[in-house]
Amino acid sequence: MKDLFGNINKNQIPKHVAVIMDGNGRWAKKNGLIRTIGHSNGVKSVREVVEASTELGISILTLYAFSSENWNRPRLEVNALLELLVKSLNKELPTFQKNNIRLEAIGEIHSLPKYCHKILQETIQKTSKNTGLKLVLALSYSSKLEILNSVKKIAQKVADEKINPEDINEDTISKELYTANYPDPDLLIRTSGECRISNFLLWQIAYAELYFSPKLWPDFKKDDFFEAIIEYQGRERRFGKTAEQIKR
Repeated sequence: MKDLFGNINKNQIPKHVAVIMDGNGRWAKKNGLIRTIGHSNGVKSVREVVEASTELGISILTLYAFSSENWNRPRLEVNALLELLVKSLNKELPTFQKNNIRLEAIGEIHSLPKYCHKILQETIQKTSKNTGLKLVLALSYSSKLEILNSVKKIAQKVADEKINPEDINEDTISKELYTANYPDPDLLIRTSGECRISNFLLWQIAYAELYFSPKLWPDFKKDDFFEAIIEYQGRERRFGKTAEQIKR
């Protein structure tokens, strides 16, 4: 792990990293355990990735913790997931404060159960003055719904004659998204060997580097995260330009 950390160019650290944490259920099945145990072990990987992000000086880490589609899972699993979220926030609060981590959340937060929403908001408030890593949890999140809602807000502004249709641009839409206060992700990591985006930050990752790990999320540790950063640093980000233009 030390060698991997030493191989990272500290002058080329991504500002914003997003992670699709996939594979908890398959990890549990692979090990002959119930799915909820997989989610519990996934929390350990969250802790390692947060620590790695802090060590590298990453500004924003966005974790896809619970999608809108996850509400369709068996009720027992959904309840266990949300209970695990509450327990984790209570347990990790001292660590957040010690390491200057600021917790934030995006998504349809109001749809969470009252007890879960309460603990989430309390943790967000208690860490609101921290100035280090912004740990953003995507909860009850759907990128398509996010974009749809932004379009509705813009349409209403047009109807109210606050803006003209011809003045609408990419920035207009970005400002109405949940992530309006964040820069777009530089790097998107997905675990478990699946190579799809699953309705996550569809607008925001237009120019993000994508990294797919074969490891199931509970097996994804700090050194795996460092490997993803090293891979990212080896790529040439052109944003539609030629290599020659980038080098100028």
